[in-house]
Amino acid sequence: MSETNSAKWYVVHTYSGYENKVKANLEKSVENRNLQNLIHQIVVPTEKVVEIKDGKKKSVDRKVFPGYVLVKMVMNDESWYVVRNTRGVTGFVGPGSKPVPLTEAEVRSLGIKETQTSVDIKVGDSVRVIAGPLENFIGVVEEIYLDRQKAKVLISMFGRETPVEFDFVQIQKIQ
Repeated sequence: MSETNSAKWYVVHTYSGYENKVKANLEKSVENRNLQNLIHQIVVPTEKVVEIKDGKKKSVDRKVFPGYVLVKMVMNDESWYVVRNTRGVTGFVGPGSKPVPLTEAEVRSLGIKETQTSVDIKVGDSVRVIAGPLENFIGVVEEIYLDRQKAKVLISMFGRETPVEFDFVQIQKIQ
């Protein structure tokens, strides 16, 4: 894989307060346009802080960089267009219209973890859905996407096999 084709982290500027909405909209666009190979991960950096309100301690997530979303993506015309035209995005951080990727040191300093997950399921395993609208359905794993923490499972619905994508936490291997 050439250097120009590998995914890097970019900073996207959003309307303040729209960070989570931009993340959700962008994830939906990636799914709808089947761009998982170009846009890998979308993060709104948060930190746990303790607030004291009415004499009660409460742990809350606070945005580290209000107005910004971090996106790990392969930069090309298509991925740039999708991110740039997501509702709530005002642009990429960088001079003019040229987005500048974060350096490895910057990514580390932001505390973004490249999560490597190992799962006890493999293609062909039978699994039970343990969360979500299809809870208690049983299916067979067709594909596993470690980078996105998801698995495509064939569920038998209305007499036909239907592929459904689940987060790893939504399914459980049947022993």
